[in-house]
Amino acid sequence: MKRLLTLMMCLIAAVKGYSQTQPGPQAYNFSVQEAVDYAIAHKDSVVNARLDITSADYRVKEIIGQGLPQISGQATFQDYLKVPTTLLPGEFFGQPAGTFIPVKFGVKYQSNLAASASQLLFDPSYIIGLQSRKTYKELYNRAYTRTKIDVIANVTKAYYQVLVSNEQIKLLDANIAQLKQQVDQTTAQNKQGFVEKIDVDRIAVQYNNLVTNRENTLRLLALNYQLLKFQIGMPIELNLTLKDKLTDINMDADVAQIAGDTTFYKKRIEYGLLETNLKLSQFDLRRQKAQFLPTLSANASYALSYQNNSFRNLYTTSFPSSYVGLTLNVPIFSGFQRTNRVKQSEITVQKNQNNLNSLKNALGLQAEQAKVVYFNGLQSLNNQKRNQELAREVLRVAKIKYQQGVGSSIEVTQAQTELENADNSYVQSLYDALVSKVDLDKAYGRIQ
Repeated sequence: MKRLLTLMMCLIAAVKGYSQTQPGPQAYNFSVQEAVDYAIAHKDSVVNARLDITSADYRVKEIIGQGLPQISGQATFQDYLKVPTTLLPGEFFGQPAGTFIPVKFGVKYQSNLAASASQLLFDPSYIIGLQSRKTYKELYNRAYTRTKIDVIANVTKAYYQVLVSNEQIKLLDANIAQLKQQVDQTTAQNKQGFVEKIDVDRIAVQYNNLVTNRENTLRLLALNYQLLKFQIGMPIELNLTLKDKLTDINMDADVAQIAGDTTFYKKRIEYGLLETNLKLSQFDLRRQKAQFLPTLSANASYALSYQNNSFRNLYTTSFPSSYVGLTLNVPIFSGFQRTNRVKQSEITVQKNQNNLNSLKNALGLQAEQAKVVYFNGLQSLNNQKRNQELAREVLRVAKIKYQQGVGSSIEVTQAQTELENADNSYVQSLYDALVSKVDLDKAYGRIQ
């Protein structure tokens, strides 16, 4: 029994020691830029966009390979269970006219080994395909950039959301601390008979609501952290803290300089993508027109044929054959198919050009909208800051009047409520201004 108890104690101690030595989840402390860098390296959409670039490289190599020598080998073997029979005219063997003599031609076993090669000498479609390979790769590089820009914007907004939630908790903590002091003072005054019980209850209700609001905000803060980790491609079980503060963010963007750039739309990746699509459609139009031109290729073959009625002696004697040649393919008439394909390609080019012009106008409108929203957001933020200061001053004066007996507890409660509303409006305006700054930078192509 003693041995059993000793063994159990040793096992418990070992398990406890092992658990204490196990490292906890890896912790990260990121600035905005570090969070963006992590997202570019780990976010699945960005990783897949990089894989698309690699796939495009292989696609280009595949196209180039069409102009290299094409070599293939072939091996065949036949066992004729019944050797084919051919009917020959009876006259060949002195038989009456109109009769046929069955004769078996061939041997039981046959085998062939052959190698063939071809080389494209002239094909306008292939030449145009080579010319378009740079543009084709450019399409996927720009698609990668677009994905990266979207991720940067989403990560930045999620980062700002966490900062704003932290700021909201700080404001709630400050209000709770001063309200707790007020609850204690009012309770003491009630015990001394200076204030009524209803005054204590009124302030206590406000205090309890504020504490509940803080608890709800803490849960939202935890959710915002998980959202940020999701946006940067980090497992949500890892620990993440933020380096940057709200004071580190420069909200005074030089909008006048930004708005003065009349060619900003060329910096937008969406415009670049449509430009690349237009170039590719123009290359396709040239390729369709090249279908009217002839193609020339060289070809060669070398083969060994083996025939014998004995399988063991099949490969003792070979009968070689070989050839070299040229193939010229001249398109003459295809039922107007090539002509109609050219017309379709011309329409595609026209549509892409129209889309490019339309996008230019849309990007201009989007930039103007982002500028207006940013200006309004800054103005609202500054206004809410002033309202916050005024609400604090009103609460301070209401408390003094109440303590001096010239004011009521209702005035204090109303002033406290107005301060809480001012704080909430400030927090919302702060987030709106931060988000509008990200949207402004994106609209003017400043995020790359």
